[in-house]
Amino acid sequence: IEHKGQIPSEFRHAIGNRIFGCDDCLAVCPWNKYASRAAEAKFHGPAEMPPLADLLVLDDAAFRQMFAGTPVRRAGHPRFLRNVLVAAGNSGEAALVPLVEALLSHESALVRGMAVWAIRQLLDEKSYCALRLAHAAQEVDDMVLGEWG
Repeated sequence: IEHKGQIPSEFRHAIGNRIFGCDDCLAVCPWNKYASRAAEAKFHGPAEMPPLADLLVLDDAAFRQMFAGTPVRRAGHPRFLRNVLVAAGNSGEAALVPLVEALLSHESALVRGMAVWAIRQLLDEKSYCALRLAHAAQEVDDMVLGEWG
């Protein structure tokens, strides 16, 4: 999530369903082999992550409220959505398509570009081509146009 631009295509499938990698960094950090488990319950995080559908519809205000006081908020809403879209694209959940499609008109080119990639993963070729005809003609950002292909 620290990466400011689009996630290179060769890494997208490997990311899987990871949205924010703090746990991964903590797990592999050599210094943490000496650490003891925190007693404070807030450090253990939620038992379950919210469904991707709930995360895809967060607006900026809801994002700020949900992640207040966490490193996720520092990354910002567009980068968070970018990562949620990677997870959505990797999910195989066709039910997410309408939510991802709504993000094709997001103000951030970063979000729009990753929404294109996620849609391409979730739809069959015919449906994807129909969406491309409907949306790509209005796109002005070169990076997003590159995602449309």
